[in-house]
Amino acid sequence: MDVGARLRMVRERMGLSQRELAKRAGVTNGTISLIEQNRVSPSISSLRKVLEGMPMTLSDFFTFDTEPQQAHVFYTSDELPNLGNDQIQLLLVGTAHERRDIAILREVYQPGADTGPDMLVHEGQEGGVILKGEVEITVGSDVRVLGPGDAYYFDSKQPHRFRNVGNDTCEIVSASSPPTF
Repeated sequence: MDVGARLRMVRERMGLSQRELAKRAGVTNGTISLIEQNRVSPSISSLRKVLEGMPMTLSDFFTFDTEPQQAHVFYTSDELPNLGNDQIQLLLVGTAHERRDIAILREVYQPGADTGPDMLVHEGQEGGVILKGEVEITVGSDVRVLGPGDAYYFDSKQPHRFRNVGNDTCEIVSASSPPTF
């Protein structure tokens, strides 16, 4: 997906100039311009920060203005929209439901991939189970490397970050409530 073109489209549909969005999001006007020109590929944390200026979740951003889907119970892997990028896939379950009380993700981190230099902070709680590979998770001042079968659960208001420290792809199934994706 062309994140730059999508950001421009969403920003314009919301009637915001680059300057106004930058001001609301607490970033520079140049940052918005570089993202929209695809000269910079924003990290997950950076994109979330920009979207807070609209305000909009990652899920809303990636599904904005798409055709409504009929809610259903089962989803094939190709029906899960990727809210991430080429380094981190964040595959969201259940986007067709009008009311989602939780966000369920299949997260895939390439070796060396991380959620960005800025720690993530948002409302709610999140937890997950590592299925494959290794991930270093920082929550506040606590840092732990987890492997297959290990799990985590924390208050998302605590600053946190995820980083694949292994040589293989890392896969996680996670959930957060309320849904911030």
